[in-house]
Amino acid sequence: MLLPVSGESICTSCIVQVSSGCCEQYEAKIHLLSDQEWKEELKNLTRLLHRAEEPSGEEEDAWGRDDAVEEAVWKLQLFYGNGAEGKNYEELLRAKPKGKIPTSRVITLKAEEAGELSVKLDPYIRTQRRGWDGESAETHIWPLIKLVEVTLPKSELIPEGVVLVDIPGTGDFNSKRDEMWKKTIDKCSVIWVISDIERVSGGRAHEDLLNESIKACQRGFCRDVALVVTKTDKLHLLEYLRERKVGNQAIQSQREAVLERNTVIKLQRNKMLKEKLKSKLPADLKILEASELVYTVSAQEYWQQGLLAEEETEIPKLREYIRRRLLDKKRRMVTTYVTEAFGLLLLTDSFNCAENLQNEYSHVSVLRRFVEEKIQLLERSIDQCFAHIERPLQEGVRDARTAYRRLLGACLVRSKGNQGFHQTLKAVCLKNGIYASRTLARIDLNEAITQPIYDRIDPVFGGIFSRSGKPTDGLALMPHIDAFKHSLQEKMTEIGIRNGWKYDSYKRSFLIQEISAILGGLEGHILRKRRRIYESLTTSVQSDLKPCYEEAAQITGKKACERMKDVIRRGVDRQVAEGMFERAQQRMQHQFQQLKNGITEKVKGSIATMLTLASSQGDGLYKELADVKSEYKEMEKLHRSLREVAENAVLRRGMQDFLLRMSPSKAPPPSRFNS
Repeated sequence: MLLPVSGESICTSCIVQVSSGCCEQYEAKIHLLSDQEWKEELKNLTRLLHRAEEPSGEEEDAWGRDDAVEEAVWKLQLFYGNGAEGKNYEELLRAKPKGKIPTSRVITLKAEEAGELSVKLDPYIRTQRRGWDGESAETHIWPLIKLVEVTLPKSELIPEGVVLVDIPGTGDFNSKRDEMWKKTIDKCSVIWVISDIERVSGGRAHEDLLNESIKACQRGFCRDVALVVTKTDKLHLLEYLRERKVGNQAIQSQREAVLERNTVIKLQRNKMLKEKLKSKLPADLKILEASELVYTVSAQEYWQQGLLAEEETEIPKLREYIRRRLLDKKRRMVTTYVTEAFGLLLLTDSFNCAENLQNEYSHVSVLRRFVEEKIQLLERSIDQCFAHIERPLQEGVRDARTAYRRLLGACLVRSKGNQGFHQTLKAVCLKNGIYASRTLARIDLNEAITQPIYDRIDPVFGGIFSRSGKPTDGLALMPHIDAFKHSLQEKMTEIGIRNGWKYDSYKRSFLIQEISAILGGLEGHILRKRRRIYESLTTSVQSDLKPCYEEAAQITGKKACERMKDVIRRGVDRQVAEGMFERAQQRMQHQFQQLKNGITEKVKGSIATMLTLASSQGDGLYKELADVKSEYKEMEKLHRSLREVAENAVLRRGMQDFLLRMSPSKAPPPSRFNS
């Protein structure tokens, strides 16, 4: 009812975010490329189209069939009009665009109803096709659009706090849009790869998207990946019965055939996806325990229910999934807020306490010495944790040196020779080894030749940043930080009992709560650094190969495609001989070292501040603080109830795991969460 759909091809042309809020109307904000960002794209588009010499023979035929050049021509014609593709960069800078561009580079649309907003929004986000006769102002600025944010009035369909993001294709030729594409994927906590029933059965596009999603699990915030198969009601019964290869039971109706095919696809694709995930991710990741990785959906039947019941369309199942994820996130968020607020109230009340022990500073001094010792131990634990990546890195570098020519050759060879590849290769070189299209599979030469290294490090890398595991395992980072937290909290309790902190229990409780808040905040910092570490291999290789890409991009004229390939091959050979893969290995190890330093510096600084506050005397400013005993009691009650909820959830999951182990033939009953 809101975004465009098509039964034939990809229809959204840019990233579209949909959420609900407190607004009274349906609203869309269309963000455009800045003037500088458009100039960068314009320069690349004109360089892509420029030919110093006329190609001939096979390459002449290739110009009309090259996807990269087709897209470049179409963008320029839409924005500047027919004939724009024949002008150079300077001429186009002076040309007047056909559409009106707002100075704010943001277009805001509003409507009372979803259908009304959909009509207004459609020309901005629907992929524009060659031969289309539309001449609207919206169409003319379509090449400038980089992001659309849609906000609905408060709705049960999309609960507040949930953001659904439609991410078309596998990237974009424009650097800014391509970077936004990657960052948006990495920010998603769940990724659903959407593919209709016919493409899943016969194409490979969804597999490319699944591979990108698995990479997002390694470098971003994603914790869950699923394949959502759509339009499952589309089935020609006679053809299906003729080609049917499963089951002995006779099919009596269209409905039975649809349900049987859905079951078969679920089994096949679930197995394929689970194997793919197991080969790339650590064995203890929760996603590998998921019973459902594939959903078979029919939106048409959800509304009409002529063939399938509502539950059989699996849309209610997806909605329930979103609701559970949202409740879990809100529970964790509220727990964090309550913990921090509780700690501040504890500190405030301790300053108002009439009892102040004379030896308070000695207690804090003991704690400071203990913290210093534990931080040194934490540093050694992190070193041991990160050391697990060294051997896979070395083995990966060895594999890459052996396989890079074969992998590079596979990227540079096409089944039809150079037909339709000449300008695509030029686009790859213009973007330093990467060509991202909204309609074609992503080409990344840097990633292709470093893939043997990733194949070696992926399970270990995922294990290092896994939330599960034990400190004794040595691999996962977070359990070491948790062990550090518990040791500090136990020491504070021990000192309090031994030295009579019973008169200042508020302050002791403050210290314990603040330790939780400080170290809990580290997880977000680690996840943000994780992406830079993971991508450091390809970033390093791309940097080393940049001169050869730039040289290849300048080549024009006869046999330009073969000459570009030759320059790339020789450039890669030269860099490999000079230690390109070894430098990439060193840069990744340096990124790990920087993460360790960042963790210890943050811990030292935050705990030092906390101890300084805790050792302050209850005079001066603190005598003016309000009495917060009632607020303290209320927050203590909330904190206790949240802790009990968390403990009950752990017990419930433990019991389900136990029952599953004891009864391997039976799946556990579905969990029920109360809002």
